[in-house]
Amino acid sequence: MALTRFERFLGRFLRAVVWILFAAFKLFAPQQKHGVSRLPPITNPLLLLPAMQLARKIRRKEVTSVEVVQAYIDRIQEVNPLINAMVKDRFSAALQEAAQVDKLIEEETGGEEVLEDRLPLLGVPITVKEAFSLQGMPNSTGLLTRRDLVSGVDAPSVALLKRAGAIPLGVTNCSELCMWLESHNHLYGITNNPYDFERIAGGSSGGEGSILGAGASVIGIGSDIGGSIRIPCFFNGIFGHKPSKGIVSNDGQYPPASGLQMGFLCTGPMCRYAEDLIPMLNIMGGPNANKLCLSAEVDLKKVRFFSVPHNGGSHLVSPVDAQLLQAQKMIVRRLEADLGVKVQELFIPQLKYSFQIWGTMMASPGKDGKPPTTFAELMSEGGKKVWPVWELFKWFLGFSSHTVAAIGLALVELFQSSHPSPFILQQKESLQQELEELLGTDGVLLYPSHPQIAPKHHHPIFTPFNFSYTGIFNVLGFPVTQCPLGLSEEGLPLGVQIVTGKLQDRLSLATALYLEKAFGGWREPGKTTAKP
Repeated sequence: MALTRFERFLGRFLRAVVWILFAAFKLFAPQQKHGVSRLPPITNPLLLLPAMQLARKIRRKEVTSVEVVQAYIDRIQEVNPLINAMVKDRFSAALQEAAQVDKLIEEETGGEEVLEDRLPLLGVPITVKEAFSLQGMPNSTGLLTRRDLVSGVDAPSVALLKRAGAIPLGVTNCSELCMWLESHNHLYGITNNPYDFERIAGGSSGGEGSILGAGASVIGIGSDIGGSIRIPCFFNGIFGHKPSKGIVSNDGQYPPASGLQMGFLCTGPMCRYAEDLIPMLNIMGGPNANKLCLSAEVDLKKVRFFSVPHNGGSHLVSPVDAQLLQAQKMIVRRLEADLGVKVQELFIPQLKYSFQIWGTMMASPGKDGKPPTTFAELMSEGGKKVWPVWELFKWFLGFSSHTVAAIGLALVELFQSSHPSPFILQQKESLQQELEELLGTDGVLLYPSHPQIAPKHHHPIFTPFNFSYTGIFNVLGFPVTQCPLGLSEEGLPLGVQIVTGKLQDRLSLATALYLEKAFGGWREPGKTTAKP
C-alpha cells in the first residue's frame, strides 16, 4: 500500500525535526573515550566451541570443567573493562562448582549417557541477565533504590539450567527497568557493543548480548517484551529465541509484567551457536517444552517461506537500511537455490501501525480489569514517588537518579489515552488473523530485526519507535528466532527475524541452523569485516 502525500510529508517533517534535535545532542553530549579501538582476539580454542560440544568434552574427560570455566573467566576479565557487560561476578563460587563437577564425573559409574540424560549442561558456564533472580547476586534492574537487593533464590528458568549442570559466572547489565533498547542505567553505567565501542549493545538484555558477542560467554538468559532478546542478539551478532507463549516461566524477574503484558513477556535463550538453542529451550521450558515437539525432524524443503522487507513505511519509524534489505534478499536467493523452494515476497499494510498496536495492547488492563503498573510507579520502587515532569527538570540540572530514556517513557504514559483507538484494535485483529492464516503450521516469515544496524550510544532517543519491528510479534504471540547474517561494510552485525506460527518454534530454529551454515553465524569481533 503506497503512502499518501500527507504521510510522506509528515515522515519528512519528523525526520527533519529528529536531525535538528540530534545535531543539538551531538553538540552538548559528553563523548565516550576509549584507549583501545577493538577487542583483543580470542586465543583459547575452548572459547570457540558451542555449549553442547563443551558439555560433551567435559563428560568424556577431554577437558575439565575448571579449565572451561577458567577460560571464560579470563576472557571476561580481558574484555569487560572495554564493554561493561558483566556487572557482578561469582568467579570464586563458579570455580568451586566446576571442581565439584569434575569430581562428580570422576566418580560416576553409570557412563557418559547417564550424565548426558540427567545433566546435559554439566560443567558449562552461563551468564544471566541481572533482571533475573540468581541466588546471591543483585537484582536491581538498574534502579538505584534497589542497589542493595540480593536474590535469595533462583528464577525458575535459571534454576532449570543450573539443575541441568550449568554454572553461572555472574549477571549482566540491562536498561533501567528493562524498558529501553539501550542497556544504560545510573547504577552500572552503559554497555558497549563488542564490534564498535561507540555503538549500543541493545536492550534490555544488552549486557547479555554484548558478553556473548565478545566471546566471553557461550550461552545466556534474556527476557523479551518488545524485542529485548532479539534486538541485543541482532546488534551483537548472536542467536536468540523468543519462544511461544507459556513455554518458559517468566517468574523470578523484575519488574514483573502486569495487565495484558503478562501474555507478551517471554523468557528465552541467547547464544553464539544455533545448535545450542534447542537444548537450552528444552531445558528452560521443562515439561512445557513437549508442546513444541522440538525433537521432530524438520524438512525445510516442505516449508512455505515468505519475506516481508519492511513495515510499509510508517512515518514514526526509520526506513530499513539498504544493507539489511540486501541481506534479506540474499537469504531468499540462497533458500531458493539450495532448497528448491519459492520464497513469496509480501507487503502487509497493517504492519505500518506496529508501534500503535504494541502501545495500545501494552496499556490495556488484564483479564481482571486492572490496568498495568505504570512506569512511574516502577521507577518509584523503594523510594519517593516519581513525578515525570519534575524528574525531567531534575535531569536537566543533573540531579535525577534516572536515565532520560526512563523519564521519557514515564512522560509518554501521561499523554496516553485510556481509551484504545477502535481503528488500531481493528488493525491488530486483522493482522493477527492474516498472519495466523498465512503461517499455519508450516510457514516461515523473514522480517527485519530492526530498521537500523547498531546505532551509536544514545541515538535511539531520537528514533524511539524503531523497536516496533520486534515488538509487534510480542503482542501477536508468534515465536521468533533472531539469526545473524555476517557483517556490514562497517563491520557491524547484520541479521533477520525468523517468524513462525504459534507452537511451531522448531521451524524457525531449524531455519536458523540452516542460515548459520549458509552465512557463517557469529563472527569474532574485529577479526573480519566480510559481508554475508
